[in-house]
Amino acid sequence: MKQAKKKVEEVVTKYGVYKAVFEPEPDMGGYAVEAPKVPGAVSWGKNLAEARKMIAECIEGVIEARIIADAAEAKSIRIVRPITFA
Repeated sequence: MKQAKKKVEEVVTKYGVYKAVFEPEPDMGGYAVEAPKVPGAVSWGKNLAEARKMIAECIEGVIEARIIADAAEAKSIRIVRPITFA
């Protein structure tokens, strides 16, 4: 079986430029993508263009979640649970 080639590209986000590794996904089609320097930034797209967009959004989300978690831990913000209606 032929090994699919990985493709490494730089992805521009509002927090900077990050390298992303795109790998063809044989089972689902499209591309699985991860940003090795941003732990937890993993996504998928049905083509390279969508995978680029998805990983950029994922990187931004991981960074923003980390900022919020750090601020909550430092007690500089307080997380309030939303009210749910039954």
